[in-house]
Amino acid sequence: MRLQITHETLYDYAPPVDVAQHIACLQPMQSACQDLLSHHLEVTPVPSQHKTTRDVFGNLRTFISLQIPHNQLKVIAISTVDTRSRTAPPDDLPWEQVREHYRYRAGASFDANAQFVFPSPYVPRHAQFADYARPSFTPATGLLAACADLMHRMHADFTYDNESTEIHTPALQALEQRKGVCQDFAHIMLACLRSLGLATRYVSGYLLTHPAPGTPRLIGQDASHAWVSVALPGLDEENCWFDFDPTNDRRGWGTPGEDYVLLAVGRDFADVSPIRGVLHGGANHELAVAVTVAPLDESNAPLCASHLAPIPAD
Repeated sequence: MRLQITHETLYDYAPPVDVAQHIACLQPMQSACQDLLSHHLEVTPVPSQHKTTRDVFGNLRTFISLQIPHNQLKVIAISTVDTRSRTAPPDDLPWEQVREHYRYRAGASFDANAQFVFPSPYVPRHAQFADYARPSFTPATGLLAACADLMHRMHADFTYDNESTEIHTPALQALEQRKGVCQDFAHIMLACLRSLGLATRYVSGYLLTHPAPGTPRLIGQDASHAWVSVALPGLDEENCWFDFDPTNDRRGWGTPGEDYVLLAVGRDFADVSPIRGVLHGGANHELAVAVTVAPLDESNAPLCASHLAPIPAD
């Protein structure tokens, strides 16, 4: 599929911000499942400095420096990608064998993906995660089959409710209440798999949604999405990740499907936040975000502020 993604972020500040520095993580990745055809980042006011570099996880991040007072910041990212699905999955290894591969042993060969076994800011260790995961991971079950079963169970057990959690809601709380959004479900699945010693990473991106028959696509009404990648040993970095989306009960090699767009990867949401920054001034702010994912022939011009959906400030 050829998709265009328009991701617009608007901050209103009171009082004005005097000086600000931001990191934007809004450029889709190049991968075995997608080709990045174009990317444009528009920042208002015009930054005095901007520079794009690659982080330790391979994500492209743009540093933005604003040295003039401003009461509003608008960031518009427009990207075009070609996506494709991969139909031949890798061989399924017993999950215990994969766990042992990532277990630390003095003198063992180094596998960089072992870093994704450990806890991270949004994905702690807790016995409740292991207890929830364990029924899916019976002895000698294949890793992919066990992960798929866990994903199916989560999809059946959990309710999508965008008013039940906030961006900083602990994964354990979301597990206990069996409610949340895609970010919560990804963090819970990560915590379950890491509790068993498996290397898993957080994936942020976008998903093409489909309007009801006979109705037009609503501009600005999509959202960022999140899911999980599980590492399989013995494959190169490009091919070792198999993806699971507990929100939609979908899976695939590299991404869950050709209607997904891969944006960034990390240990959890903290590593892939779309925009983060340090401000001098602007004690209060309001944040609004609008995202549109559409086939290229349906894509529209960049959105205006009237399309933005408000999000309460933290």
